[in-house]
Amino acid sequence: MPKTSKVKKKVIKAKTKTTSKAKPKATSKPKEISKGPIKISKTYIPKESEKYMCEKHKVFFRMKLQEWKKELVRANNEALYNGSMDDNSISADIVDQASSYTDKNVEMKAINRQIKLISEIDKALARIREDTYGFCLDTAEPIGLKRLMARPVAKYTIAAQEKHEKDEKVHADD
Repeated sequence: MPKTSKVKKKVIKAKTKTTSKAKPKATSKPKEISKGPIKISKTYIPKESEKYMCEKHKVFFRMKLQEWKKELVRANNEALYNGSMDDNSISADIVDQASSYTDKNVEMKAINRQIKLISEIDKALARIREDTYGFCLDTAEPIGLKRLMARPVAKYTIAAQEKHEKDEKVHADD
């Protein structure tokens, strides 16, 4: 009989050791680590039936904004490089010089608009990180998926945007 009681004690000790080791591992992991990054397919489109600005929506809009920014930067770099290569201002004909100047002026205005848009994209990406993306800066109401799909850098609901534009027009008339 003494031999069996020693075996039982060893089995009991072994069971308590394994269970005590397993429990801390399960409880010591934070919930965030166990989730992992959200992955979406390239064909994913946010749906109205999903919770507004869930992680899938944020990932979708982050990817969309980053891709748009890459395209704008590439286009600006190409325009600046090609603009520096085309220098017809040395031409003897004054009409050619004027035409070249006008073309460059139009290109530079387009590049400046794109630079401002890149800045807006950066602000939208910051709002995604801060969990405020997709909500109106004035009213804190949801902007809406359709509006964000059409204009991912939108900061206001349609009503708030119209109010801002009306205020700008009133102040411009003063």
